[in-house]
Amino acid sequence: MSVVALLLVLSAAIAHAIWNIVAHGASRSGIPFLWWGSVFATVLWVGVIPFTGGFGTGDFAGFTLGILVSAVLHVCYMLVLQRGYARGELSTVYATARGSGPLLTVCVAILILGEQPSWLALSGVGLVLLGVVAFGIIGWRPAIPARLGGSRAKASEHAAGIGDGRGGEDGRTHAKRWSRMIDPAIGYGLLTGAAIAAYTIWDAYAVNTLSIAPVAFMVGCTAAEIPFFTAALLRRGRTGAAGLGVELRTNWRRLLVFGIFSPLSYILVLTAVTMAPLSLVAPMREVSVVLVGLYGAWRFRESRPVLRILAALVVVAGVLLIGL
Repeated sequence: MSVVALLLVLSAAIAHAIWNIVAHGASRSGIPFLWWGSVFATVLWVGVIPFTGGFGTGDFAGFTLGILVSAVLHVCYMLVLQRGYARGELSTVYATARGSGPLLTVCVAILILGEQPSWLALSGVGLVLLGVVAFGIIGWRPAIPARLGGSRAKASEHAAGIGDGRGGEDGRTHAKRWSRMIDPAIGYGLLTGAAIAAYTIWDAYAVNTLSIAPVAFMVGCTAAEIPFFTAALLRRGRTGAAGLGVELRTNWRRLLVFGIFSPLSYILVLTAVTMAPLSLVAPMREVSVVLVGLYGAWRFRESRPVLRILAALVVVAGVLLIGL
């Protein structure tokens, strides 16, 4: 990977970590935060388009198709990610998503797109993914099954919002008993990872094959997301409209940071994809997991900080191999 592409991806990782930390802090806001986030991102970046290659060299039909498909995929990603942040530890959701997403992307890039990275680079990819997944495993805390009995199990059920209020397992299916053993952060992380792989592959196709300029592509996507989030707000009636006002008053600083760094992180990645193989760029951007994971361990006193640091060092070693 070239030095320029490497620096672009590492800068993207920093920007991505910043906006994810901000999004976690406002995760309980849900759709109002996402609606304003799309508006802020569109308004803040639309003026940059003329200075960054315009709309690209592709035709209007390709541009429209590219942003509409990507917008749908990004909306799915955002909704699942926000839900995961509201249900589990920051670093567990984030690390699981960022580990499974690039793994799927690398497989598609090699097996379907025909990319052929060197064995040294692939070794680095393996270390990056190993370190990322390690973050998820380190933070995993399975729920306590009800059959263990006692007030501890009942309290755990009550906190998770499960159970029928009577205790015991009468009337519950085997599937429901197993569901209590699964950390919801892991499940949402895996769903988010699938969405990441889908939009990463499509967006690489949009900038490389459809010839859409990265900044124009990102602005088009954020603008196209607004109708989806608007529809979700309309389903809430007056509550949704009131939520927008409250969100703007209480979280405008976070929205400003989100509006700057969320598009920036992906613009840098899309630019790097035009210079380096997708199979290397996709896992390299997961350096952000190191930053978010260590922040979560420090800020929220999440579990096992020493092991998280060791996992971070594994990721760093992988990055060095990819960059050679």
